[in-house]
Amino acid sequence: MSTRTWEGLSIPAAGTYAIDVNHTVIGFVAKHMMVSKVRGHFEKFNGSITIAENPLESSAELTIDASSISTNAGDRDNHLRSGDFLDTETYPEITFKSTRVVGHKGDEFTVAGDLTIRGVTKEVELTVEYGGVGTNPWGQQVWGFSITTEFDREQFGLTWNAALETGGVLVGKKIKIEIEGEANPAA
Repeated sequence: MSTRTWEGLSIPAAGTYAIDVNHTVIGFVAKHMMVSKVRGHFEKFNGSITIAENPLESSAELTIDASSISTNAGDRDNHLRSGDFLDTETYPEITFKSTRVVGHKGDEFTVAGDLTIRGVTKEVELTVEYGGVGTNPWGQQVWGFSITTEFDREQFGLTWNAALETGGVLVGKKIKIEIEGEANPAA
């Protein structure tokens, strides 16, 4: 992979890069009982990033196996796979496809795109921090990124909840997505 300088950043050459599933974590955070946070991640996914000649015309897509959700609690994971939440038998995939780069400042980009969960598609904006390019011990160049976004889960039909005796609800509406990853040239 060759690099080039663009607005003071050393970025990958134009081309398509695969998300390295062995060096990427797609995590999420949800409020639990209004007092703490539950973290989880998805174990199976694939995606690619196409860097355009003009980096602001780049694109990305991601497909997640919804049933690979893990919060390290079997009963909770099974509930999240059920019709109350992701309904993974009916909707086996969660997808994201970028539509445009909204803007950037330094190494931080705002990327808009279509997120589909449970067959419902909504536009979300991602904050993408470009981490730079490095060479691994086997001589392959990789580049890194950190991505965050937050959305209201109820907009995607994830409306199940339970009222608490002390007031409030069991599961918060806002879901925060946190992705730490690497990409390398697509095979």
